[in-house]
Amino acid sequence: MNCLPHYGPALRRTSARVRVGHVDIGGDAPVLVQSMTNTDTADIAGTVAQVAALARAGSEIVRVTVNTAEAAAAVPHIRDQLAAMGVNAPLVGDFHFNGHRLLTQHPACAEALAKLRINPGNVGRGSKRDEQFATMIEFACRYDKPVRIGVNWGSLDPELIARMMDDNAKQAVPEEAAVITRRALVASAIDSAVLAEKLGLAHGKIVLSCKVSGVQDLIAVYRDLAARCNYALHLGLTEAGMGSKGIVASTAAMGVLLQEGIGDTIRVSLTPEPGGDRTREVIVAQEILQTMGLRSFTPMVIACPGCGRTTSTFFQVLAERIQSYLREQMPQWRGKHPGVETMNVAVMGCVVNGPGESKHANIGISLPGSGENPVAPVFVDGVKTVTLKGDKIAEEFQDIVEKYVHDKYPAVVERAVA
Repeated sequence: MNCLPHYGPALRRTSARVRVGHVDIGGDAPVLVQSMTNTDTADIAGTVAQVAALARAGSEIVRVTVNTAEAAAAVPHIRDQLAAMGVNAPLVGDFHFNGHRLLTQHPACAEALAKLRINPGNVGRGSKRDEQFATMIEFACRYDKPVRIGVNWGSLDPELIARMMDDNAKQAVPEEAAVITRRALVASAIDSAVLAEKLGLAHGKIVLSCKVSGVQDLIAVYRDLAARCNYALHLGLTEAGMGSKGIVASTAAMGVLLQEGIGDTIRVSLTPEPGGDRTREVIVAQEILQTMGLRSFTPMVIACPGCGRTTSTFFQVLAERIQSYLREQMPQWRGKHPGVETMNVAVMGCVVNGPGESKHANIGISLPGSGENPVAPVFVDGVKTVTLKGDKIAEEFQDIVEKYVHDKYPAVVERAVA
């Protein structure tokens, strides 16, 4: 029996490549990070500010709500103001219930967006459903825009689920309702995509998502969806929750799928604390991809949890300080020092694992544990280079990190001269 473990993420599954603004989704493109604003889109200044903040934090695609005539009219102005600021994250318009009407009344909105998001469960009821869906697809075709067909189990087409539940009830051994609901989600997404293609939308203009709020449900749905189509797929738990619960649930669900090669874009739908920073969801999404070895966004800080040997909080303060410093520098370093995002920095609290972990990192410091000699050896690429002492350890270590970045990842202009 073969018991050898599999290390590293699986090969990405085959999916159609979709161009969204200046970025690509699917195919051999990297898994992208998405986010969504929670401002009133009609508030142009507020929405511009939040999109800019999300983009600067690393969101590669940003979705905005388009739910009123005022919001639809604001979209071109938001796009123009962002462009003037040098923020080029593609904007996605999120439409529910009245998207067909808003696009008809404000065609400039469709033209300004990089992608449309349509929820098949909220397009319309009865005979109006296909007609209103067709109107939105026609606008996408007219302005050459891709579409994410995003099904959500909180707004699943009631006629579809009722029909499938009725058919299931007639079986000799009916399946559980949860199984039929998951099957209905996949059917809604694929049937809507097929209809969109019949209406003229190219296969390579379609992204699918089937969002649920349960970890095991999400895994089951996306395994089924990936097996039945080769559309680009957007991953994410809907209503993931607040704080650690939302982070853990999103990581558990998407980690399994990404490991199996399923997923082309991700969003971590965290509920922010009152007054909390919306960019938190972007950082978590980046950390999921980076810790899995799928992408690199910012230097990673390796730090021990602390124990009875580290009753001093100095190493915790230093780890937090270095991590914040690295993330703050990345907007400047990203273009100037290519490759710096792959750097690892270790900040260890005592001599038990400190020197060993420090040697494995690009740069590492092993701080003295409580009651130990107040010295802190620093290792650079596995070699001890200096021992720091005194009250300026934090400042001196940060200087070492800064020098390492400039020496190890020379600025692009310096390379050109050389």
